[in-house]
Amino acid sequence: MRDRKVAIESQQPVWERLAGEGKTPMYVAVDGSAAGLLAVADTVKPDSKAAIEALKKLGIEVVMLTGDNERTAKAIARQVGVDRVLAEVLPDDKAHEVRKLQLEGKAVGMVGDGVNDAPALAQADVGFAIGTGTDVAIEASDVTLIKGSLMGIVTAVEISRATMRNVRQNLFGAFGYNTVGIPVAMGVLYPFLGILLSPLIAAAAMAFSSVTVVTNANRLRFFQPRRSP
Repeated sequence: MRDRKVAIESQQPVWERLAGEGKTPMYVAVDGSAAGLLAVADTVKPDSKAAIEALKKLGIEVVMLTGDNERTAKAIARQVGVDRVLAEVLPDDKAHEVRKLQLEGKAVGMVGDGVNDAPALAQADVGFAIGTGTDVAIEASDVTLIKGSLMGIVTAVEISRATMRNVRQNLFGAFGYNTVGIPVAMGVLYPFLGILLSPLIAAAAMAFSSVTVVTNANRLRFFQPRRSP
């Protein structure tokens, strides 16, 4: 509007009010004169706030990355509990902002659904595409959320952590059996206690080790994701 020499100062109070409500105001001019404002807004999904709170409890920092003006972005961020906002980011700069976060030493998970989000999804350590979004975003991502709910991200993080815990437990169990069994089989205890490891016991221990690992891994079948209220 300023480039076209349209005076918009009279609309500024209304613009600020609409932006403070989390809406994106757009000026309208007719024949070179300001005629009013239009405001549009993306409605916040009912479970978004709960999902962000859950992510914070998991120790994850949540950052809002948007092309909206800063005032509108901060209004939405307050509604859902996001503390850090990167606003007025051009579509081509989203991947750059993700890279900047990575240079801070952070592992970045990016959530997006549009064509403009695809480069940032590819740049992120883990890209989450909303299943109802564009094919380009889904193709560029690592994880696709079937539904549009952010609770899917909470579920993905929780099951990933549960899987890695399970892997570490299994490795500890397997190495534990071998760390104890191999020295005994080599006769380390024989000079002191006269103990040798019978091949029968060794075979049973090996089988029990496998059963322990498989049983522990099968516990993941009973994993229950966090439910949104």
